[in-house]
This record gives sequence, structure tokens and C-alpha cells, in this order.
Amino acid sequence: MLTERIDFQGPHGKLSAKLDAPDGTPRAYGVFAHCFTCSKDVLAATRVSQGLAELGVAMLRFDFAGLGNSAGDFADTNFSSNVDDLVAAADFLRERFKAPALLVGHSMGGTAVLAASHRIPESKAVVTIASPSDPQYVVNKLFAEHLDTIAKLGEARVRLAGRNFNIRQHFVDDAIGHGLHDRIANLDRALLVMHAPQDDTVDKSNASRIFELARHPKSYVSLDGMDHLLTGREDAAYVAGLIAAWSARYIS
Repeated sequence: MLTERIDFQGPHGKLSAKLDAPDGTPRAYGVFAHCFTCSKDVLAATRVSQGLAELGVAMLRFDFAGLGNSAGDFADTNFSSNVDDLVAAADFLRERFKAPALLVGHSMGGTAVLAASHRIPESKAVVTIASPSDPQYVVNKLFAEHLDTIAKLGEARVRLAGRNFNIRQHFVDDAIGHGLHDRIANLDRALLVMHAPQDDTVDKSNASRIFELARHPKSYVSLDGMDHLLTGREDAAYVAGLIAAWSARYIS
């Protein structure tokens, strides 16, 4: 397995990425979208992508604009810009290697994958891991106590995962404006929903909602005993193995 550092142009500047590829010719390419305020180097993104590469699927994991090593100011981004970044990542793979057949998203990254898949026509299989069924969930879960300040001042300083971020009104408005129910119901791709029943960051009801809305072919895997960030090395290997086995029917 080889990892190549890559930069490509996104809608709002340079996006930093890593391509995890098998030693031989990949049987398919995929994109991994990381969790909210995370980066391409978070454990889940790294271990799942590398696990898939070892099983023959080359995975491009990248930093959304304003995070990690990508250009931009996080305060200027929102859910829509994340979706645009995902489409740019797919465009890069299409031009440089091969269009992604597999789209994998962790947490909010999975929500973005659901929203972006129709703009990536070659995608055949979509995987969500511990993902909200709607971006508004993040607003209600993480920003509820700051909404009055954001409405009054236009932004608020919010502490997330031990770091401070400026959240602006446009982020809130954009998240609320994205109704994904119709998008999920008309996904027109194979779907694998993965969620831990013990997840205390994104409630498992989100996974149930995604699964209920989607049409077949669809599958659900309970990640029993795992945490939201898949911090256990064996957990990530298990998830990668399941994704590789499930997706083989659709992407090979």
C-alpha cells in the first residue's frame, strides 16, 4: 500500500489530500469525506482509507476548505462548500486517475456524501458512518446555546473537539436550508449505513432515518461497541473490511 500527497484545486482554493492506493492496479477508486472540523489525517479517515487500499480500492481523503492543510478560512465555509469540495475531489480523480465509484463519509462527511452523490455520475456505492440524516442536526446539537449570539452578532466563537471555531450566520442558514430527505429517497445508488448504537455524538436515530428513506439496494450495519470517531484500530479495520466486501458487488 502506498500513500501519495496531493494538492488539487477546489472551488475556494487549494485542497490538500492523500491518495492511499494498493501496490497493484486498483480495482476501483473512492473518496473519503472526514468528520466535521476534522481533517484527512484523523484516525478514522486514515485507517479506513488505508484499510480499503490494502483491499484493492484506492481512496482519496482530503481536507475540506479551511481545515487541515487546505486553503481557506473555516468561518467562510458551510455545508454547501463541503459538498462543492467533494465534487472537486471527484473531478480531480476523474481527470488524473479514474472517477470514483465509491463514496465514503464519516459523520458530517457522510451527510455531505449523500448530498453530493448525484453530482458524481460515476459513483455506484455510498457509505455513511455515524452520519446525521440532515445537516441541521449539527446546528441543533452543537450550536443551540450559541444561536442567539450568532443571530445578534452575526457569528459566535464555538469550542468543538477542544478547538475554537468561528461559526457565522451563513453556516446556520445554509445547514437549515438543506433538506436531504428527497435526495436520500432518490439516491439511485447502493447504500451502506453504518452506526454505533452507543454513539453519543450523533444519535442512532439518524441512521434509522437514512435507512428508512433510502430505496433498495441498501444495507445497515450496527457498529456495536464502537465510539463516534472509530478510535480503536481494530474498529477501523473491521469497518474497512465490511465496506470492501459489501461494495465489491457494485464497484468492481
